[in-house]
Amino acid sequence: MSLHLVIIDALNLIRRVHSAQPDAEDIERTIQTTSRTLSKIIQETSPTHIIAVFDHDSEDRGWRAQLLPHYKEKRQPMPDALRQNMDAIQQAWWEIGIDSLLSSGDEADDLIATLATKVASHQEQVTIISTDKGYCQLLSPTLRIRDYFQHRWLDQAFITQEFGVRPEQLCDYWALTGIHSSQVSGVPGVGPKAAKEILNQFTDIEQAFQGTDLPKKYQKKLTEHIELARQCKAVATLKTDIELGFNLQDIRFQPPESVS
Repeated sequence: MSLHLVIIDALNLIRRVHSAQPDAEDIERTIQTTSRTLSKIIQETSPTHIIAVFDHDSEDRGWRAQLLPHYKEKRQPMPDALRQNMDAIQQAWWEIGIDSLLSSGDEADDLIATLATKVASHQEQVTIISTDKGYCQLLSPTLRIRDYFQHRWLDQAFITQEFGVRPEQLCDYWALTGIHSSQVSGVPGVGPKAAKEILNQFTDIEQAFQGTDLPKKYQKKLTEHIELARQCKAVATLKTDIELGFNLQDIRFQPPESVS
């Protein structure tokens, strides 16, 4: 049987389910809804291995905030009701066969990226369940991203339509345009249309910066802000070299009836 690893971007899923609940204090409903959602995902994806990755519960914004001090400065803290019941959510998921991995220092995105690319590099199938378009930079023939809530694949066709660049250019795209939700500024005066035009002409920001035929209207902006663009690209780029401390056998999927 071929391997299929499904990785759940845990807080991405939990926050969306919780925000849709009529009573924010009704954590039991959130637990039940997320568990039902994950059961449906399991039915649809048929994983051989599965894991839910959680961000660390800390005010520390990590190495990215050292590069860009405003990085995620305005992100909303987790509601107290959720924070206090995270163990209960993880236990409920364990009961349907999904173990949890908690980050400590690194962001969950980097843990997911490391695990996903490591498995995909061996030509095994990986599906990341998340609405976060940042994972699209990882796309490969055996690595895909599923937006469960919009019932769509965040695939190459989606990237072409949404951004107008190739998956491997996405971090350069965000280096130019910024990422508003994470307070990543990008290059002042360069928006999506300009970024698309630049990256359709050049491979990346370095080639554009060195290019003598970069349109003058962009040349001045990039010359003045190349270091900022480089920092924004570094922040947008997911790490894929984190020490994980477990192997695939540890996260083999066991259906509920097999869980002791």
